[in-house]
Amino acid sequence: MAFTSWSHLRLRLPHLARTQPLTVRAFSATVMSPPSKAVVYDRQGPPDSVTRVVELPPVEVKENDVCIKMLASPINPSDINRIEGVYPVRPQVPAVGGYEGVGEVFSVGSAVKGLLPGDWVIPSPPSSGTWQTYVVKDQSVWHKINKESPMEYAATITVNPLTALRMLEDFITLNPGDAIVQNGATSIVGQCIIQLAQYRGIHSINIIRDRAGSDEAKEKLKNLGADEVFTESQLEVKNVKGLLTNLPEPALGFNCVGGNAASLVLKFLRQSGTMVTYGGMSKKPITVSTSSFIFKDLSLRGFWLQKWMSSDKANECRPMIDYLLDRAREGKLKYEMELVPFNDFHTALDKALGKLGSQPKQVLTF
Repeated sequence: MAFTSWSHLRLRLPHLARTQPLTVRAFSATVMSPPSKAVVYDRQGPPDSVTRVVELPPVEVKENDVCIKMLASPINPSDINRIEGVYPVRPQVPAVGGYEGVGEVFSVGSAVKGLLPGDWVIPSPPSSGTWQTYVVKDQSVWHKINKESPMEYAATITVNPLTALRMLEDFITLNPGDAIVQNGATSIVGQCIIQLAQYRGIHSINIIRDRAGSDEAKEKLKNLGADEVFTESQLEVKNVKGLLTNLPEPALGFNCVGGNAASLVLKFLRQSGTMVTYGGMSKKPITVSTSSFIFKDLSLRGFWLQKWMSSDKANECRPMIDYLLDRAREGKLKYEMELVPFNDFHTALDKALGKLGSQPKQVLTF
């Protein structure tokens, strides 16, 4: 494909011929980014079939633009869904993959203030096109962060940890001593919920799938601060609340699985409790008993981070990201990741797609 068809990605080919003397450009020399290597896709479809790594030409750095040398960017499930074409919001193709990450300022436009070469930044709110070695976007896209932040956490701090933080704060008021319940507790959002809740003195009841290694998973979650961890089969009893020892009934629950796992969350909730759904990994619907609505007056809510960040609350997310990175630097927020060189993108993609069994989150390094 000719690069001229990539105009919406703001790519510019060098002029092949000049019709004016060089002195015409003497007063406003054009600043260009370095050439970039990028993961692109020309159509939606299976990510391992439609993505390819290509060389992109330099991009003009306009007066309000910042050129970023990317340092790290994760492969999130939502990135895969965008490429597949099943995510509610996705970039126009052809497109560069990736949605969050961390980079170092390489150069700035003449009108840019507050950012200098060498600063670390993240796109905030997240912005498409982070799977490339150099990214050029308006200065308003970039949020300067503390360079002492662990690189892999800076690259992954927005989508999952921010989701956990917002869900803990946006639905009911939780006080120290209260409890929450969640399924999908081994997910990164689930691990973040456990740690952020513990940091605030809030107890967590956690539900995981029955699978090989569940005992190890329970131990790992308890080391992160989980109060209780149950497999789904352990909850096949009439009175699940009888399994709790000294914990209060939770008023807030989180569901990222659906199906029976969502019903188990509902069983734990106290009168007038709320369950927030933010995912549906089982691809099964949520079934709620009539008695849960009538006699327990339960509420079902939903949360989608992208919608939250596109609202008038978007400007609030940057201090929250700083707060989360502070916790990561303190060792109070951690989750397992695997750093993979960008040149090994397709291996990392296979792991992210589950082709090689259960794997930690894949983070591309540039």
